[in-house]
Amino acid sequence: MRHTAFRQRMAEEFGRVRAEMLSQDHVFSTLGGRTVDQALDAGLSTKEVWQAVCEAFEVPAERR
Repeated sequence: MRHTAFRQRMAEEFGRVRAEMLSQDHVFSTLGGRTVDQALDAGLSTKEVWQAVCEAFEVPAERR
């Protein structure tokens, strides 16, 4: 998944403003204590990051 597609999914699921806030501020233990932005900057795949977000916020399987 490309970064643009990832950002689009985040915006569709959480709304653009909340998605940006989550990406910058929410620390995920499953991402090694990183935020979404930090994880992506560290080289984690968008797929791995998206899965962590979905698990943390209980996104239904049909939207994962």
